[in-house]
Amino acid sequence: MSDDQIIIAGGGIGGFAAALALSQKGRAVKLLEQASEFAEVGAGIQIGPNVFKMFEVLGVTDAINDVAVFPDNLVMRDALTGDRITSVPVGSDAFRARYKYPYGVIYRPDLHNVLINACAASPLVELQVLQKVTSYEDAGDKVRVMTEGGVTHEGAALIGADGLWSCVRGQLVGDGKPRVSGHIAYRAVLPTPEVPDGIDRNNVVLWAGPRTHLVHYPLHKGEIFNLVAVFHSDRYEEGWDTYGDPEELTTRFQGQHGDVAAMMGKIESWRMWVLCDRDPIRDWSKGRVALLGDAAHPMLQYLAQGACMATEDGVCLATRVAANGDDFETAFREYQQLRYLRTSRVQLTARLFGDIYHAEGATADLRSQMLGAQDPTKPGEGMAWLYEGLDETGAQQFKS
Repeated sequence: MSDDQIIIAGGGIGGFAAALALSQKGRAVKLLEQASEFAEVGAGIQIGPNVFKMFEVLGVTDAINDVAVFPDNLVMRDALTGDRITSVPVGSDAFRARYKYPYGVIYRPDLHNVLINACAASPLVELQVLQKVTSYEDAGDKVRVMTEGGVTHEGAALIGADGLWSCVRGQLVGDGKPRVSGHIAYRAVLPTPEVPDGIDRNNVVLWAGPRTHLVHYPLHKGEIFNLVAVFHSDRYEEGWDTYGDPEELTTRFQGQHGDVAAMMGKIESWRMWVLCDRDPIRDWSKGRVALLGDAAHPMLQYLAQGACMATEDGVCLATRVAANGDDFETAFREYQQLRYLRTSRVQLTARLFGDIYHAEGATADLRSQMLGAQDPTKPGEGMAWLYEGLDETGAQQFKS
């Protein structure tokens, strides 16, 4: 294979978004995935207007629209009383007029498959599985990437899109293990016909409780419901796909509103993962090597922006590579300079939102008062800094 290829370590959403964006700029890409197949854990994700803007750049909007669900509202309710705390009408004409792009929810494998299919259709993208990257060497004029199976790949540059436990980050940054948040997430999906009566069918609903929250919304053309239950815990198991303990979950959510209990009671088998992130950093590139997505700026899920930020990364990185030719060091430095403040803000704001969702007592009362006072004629205005997205250079468009 050509030494001109850009090697991407990691076949998740960010890796494929970067591969597609680079190929559209005329760059050859080799994407390496450690697993035996390209697959995503079956959970739902929310996709804001900022990432729909990126889908348009990547040419996948129609394919995304075919599998996404477009909710009417984002609703927060008090998990104890059932009272509505706040609502953002993301399906309204006012929201669409403000941000130009929609707000959607999507089954993670559906999004992944859209990007996989687009990359597979490009003659500039080479896909390889069973290639777990263990180390790399920046030789100045090229990079060598070593894998667990003893295979060495050579290319023009390396992008570490290998997630929270990134091996590339370990060598490039060397800052140890991720930060454990003390929050545990249980996830499950439920066939839509089994959703209890009275549950909002086309809204994203978050039940905010003391040190807990439950969120649910429709997925996969409305055929299934996504449920994610989060609570505070010191339990720690590395990884994303461990079986959860329903009894533990029942105990944590005891005494909450009947609709919460009804939804959670429908699930017999949950998957569990520990929520982790890292403190923001300024530098995630050196020479011909750069990080992307969770490898660069892992964040808690409370802003629903992990996949969105990774997709923005891929588009931004490709614009800088195209602008700088084979000067990867400059391209990667410009890329991180354009990205690090925005992603840092998302990382830190996500932590704050975790505190807001899980508030109790007087803090919960204050939250309800403040969120309930939002101007209904300006839906989502407090998130304008995020939803405005990027301009054509890859820079943040909205400055405030």
